[in-house]
Amino acid sequence: MSDVSIRPMRISDLHQIINIEQKTFNTPWDEGSFKSELEQNKFAHYYVIEDEGIPFGYCGLWVVYESAQITNIAILPEYRGNNYGQELFSYALDEARALQAREMSLEVRTSNIIAQKMYRKFGFVPVGIRKNYYIDNHEDAIVMWVKL
Repeated sequence: MSDVSIRPMRISDLHQIINIEQKTFNTPWDEGSFKSELEQNKFAHYYVIEDEGIPFGYCGLWVVYESAQITNIAILPEYRGNNYGQELFSYALDEARALQAREMSLEVRTSNIIAQKMYRKFGFVPVGIRKNYYIDNHEDAIVMWVKL
């Protein structure tokens, strides 16, 4: 039986987080980027979802005054399709509300229909397009927004 839980990300998680990044994104963040977020960015809040103490997904959140933004969310491929992404995303929304955020935005690839459907379940609506947003293939990003 698995023991899945969500908690704040720690520096000691970074080896596993980099593994998740490399298996999820074409242009993954490096360890230094995460370390900087955790140690120096006072607006950043990162959470991991773990199974028996081993992270298999994470979500990044910035909260600046009343505005929150999802920086990234990723789940290892072998854990996808079990609603762990929704569970983690819901947790991040709750954390944003607890930090007094009143609105939240995010960017999502136009081709990532699965993620768009999940965000819509939480009330997010598309509000714009960022042309050529992703550096790996110049794909557009849909900007989505919700009032918390």
